[in-house]
Amino acid sequence: MSMKTWASVDDYIVEALFDADPALDAVLAANRGGGLPAIDVSPAQGKLLSLLARMQGAKKVLEIGTLGGYSTIWMARALPVDGKVVTLELDPHHASVARSNFERAGVSDRVELRVGPALQSLAALAAENAGPFDFIFIDADKPNNPHYLSWAMRLSRPGTVIVCDNVIRDGAVVNEDGRDANVEGARAAFSFIGGDKRLEGTAIQTVGAKGYDGFAIAIVN
Repeated sequence: MSMKTWASVDDYIVEALFDADPALDAVLAANRGGGLPAIDVSPAQGKLLSLLARMQGAKKVLEIGTLGGYSTIWMARALPVDGKVVTLELDPHHASVARSNFERAGVSDRVELRVGPALQSLAALAAENAGPFDFIFIDADKPNNPHYLSWAMRLSRPGTVIVCDNVIRDGAVVNEDGRDANVEGARAAFSFIGGDKRLEGTAIQTVGAKGYDGFAIAIVN
């Protein structure tokens, strides 16, 4: 099977199951226009995050890694009117594009965007007793995965769902001798989830418009 086939199947999924969404199309166009890297989740993956948040009954969502806010919008739309996504972004330019996208998608009232190093923002959230969050999505710099997961545990409760993106890395996650920092970060996520008895997790391998990768998904016991 080829990347072309995977992308075509993703297109089929969107055509078969999704309504037209000019607002989200405009978000992706704004991200491209702003020079952001094309590393947003795919529409099918965004819908998965939305459905997982709804299934969990989430009212408070934490996202580590905003980029242009595409995944943020999917999750914000899944929340009740009094729900909120707190999303953390390092790059001020990315954050500026994301804020415009939140306005464009009509979710600004449900999103709190914090700019700065995520580990500092996470420490601030803990100091403010901002948790517990019901749903946590980790999609930032991969070498810090174990640190993000550690903070996620501090900001969670029994029943919190934690999703960590990009953990398969084109299959390179099985390469124990690799020294790629992103692959090592993916392996560290597996080690953290598998080694913490408070967590019960699995992983889903994905293929599609974003290539071959996957999510680790865990629930706090």
